[in-house]
Amino acid sequence: MTRYKGEPGFEHGEIPAVGILLANMGSPDAPTAPALRRYLKEFLWDPRVVEMPRAVWWLILNGIILNTRPRRSALLYQKVWTDGGSPLLIHTRRQAAALEAKLRIRIGSPLNVVVGMRYGNPSIRSALEALRSRGCRRLLVLPLYPQHAAATTASTFDAVFDVLSSWRWVPEVRTVASYHDDPSYIRALANSIRELWEEKGKPERTLFSFHGIPRASLLAGDPYHCQCHKTARLVAESLQLPSEQWQVAFQSRFGRAEWLQPYTDVTLKQWGRDGVKSVDVICPGFSSDCLETIEEIAVENRDNFLHSGGGRFRYIPALNERPDHIDALAGLAERHLQGWVTPKADWDEATAKREADASRERAEKMKGPKQ
Repeated sequence: MTRYKGEPGFEHGEIPAVGILLANMGSPDAPTAPALRRYLKEFLWDPRVVEMPRAVWWLILNGIILNTRPRRSALLYQKVWTDGGSPLLIHTRRQAAALEAKLRIRIGSPLNVVVGMRYGNPSIRSALEALRSRGCRRLLVLPLYPQHAAATTASTFDAVFDVLSSWRWVPEVRTVASYHDDPSYIRALANSIRELWEEKGKPERTLFSFHGIPRASLLAGDPYHCQCHKTARLVAESLQLPSEQWQVAFQSRFGRAEWLQPYTDVTLKQWGRDGVKSVDVICPGFSSDCLETIEEIAVENRDNFLHSGGGRFRYIPALNERPDHIDALAGLAERHLQGWVTPKADWDEATAKREADASRERAEKMKGPKQ
């Protein structure tokens, strides 16, 4: 075995593996004010998330926000926390395990899927180190954000390349920038809605609620707004929904700046005042259920609708570990891995091992006789 300083996990004769980094936003380590303060400090200091002069924002963040918001956020996280931790982390880990199992059925080449969170733990750095230790010399970065936004997808890429900038042997890298119109993803969303309707009936209106971003991001060229609308349109077309029965809205706005409109809470309150008898809400931009879906939509915005005079309210869960969602992610990964992996039917493990052994023997001969 030959190991080189600075490159843990490398040895002559290893069978090169492919690594998939399944990335998501992240969550605090615990539903406590100190844990939320650490998490929010990392999250809100990201210049992709808050685009304003650093000196001014430092004063606002450290002087006001981090002294008030962690306590309030901790109370919200306590409502959704489970024995296994945050719902987002639980679902993302299950997705990674299911995705790896699915791909191992189809792919013969060595392959590993790990979870890395943009903020909090497990970090992107720790995920990349885990892949490196497993001999992954090719890396696919798959952020679980169907619609591309600078504050999410681009920020994830920033973090990945920041880590790789300190590596001597940088792997080949491919990235998935978005999959907002991927047919399998659209089909999984439509299936999740159709299954509910077949069992419990259709609503009067369906709301597609996406996480909001500042309107300034749209004006700066961010594709997120357009991609959200396309996702909703494709799902509505699949369900043959008339235009008057569905709408797109944006949730989770923060601060005083104008964000993408219409706002989810304002829309649901107005629908309640209008006497809408039944509403289903789905959040296609969230690959996993989390605080923003479980608490903000299924509780807070449900109350907004009902207290304003609305009738029945249903939240349709995120795709989470649905088999059709895992199939969609597997298909997405396979397309981006073309040329890097060998299909199971064509993989010959014995041949690969012989080639690895021969490589190891050549390396040993190059070292010469022991002195």
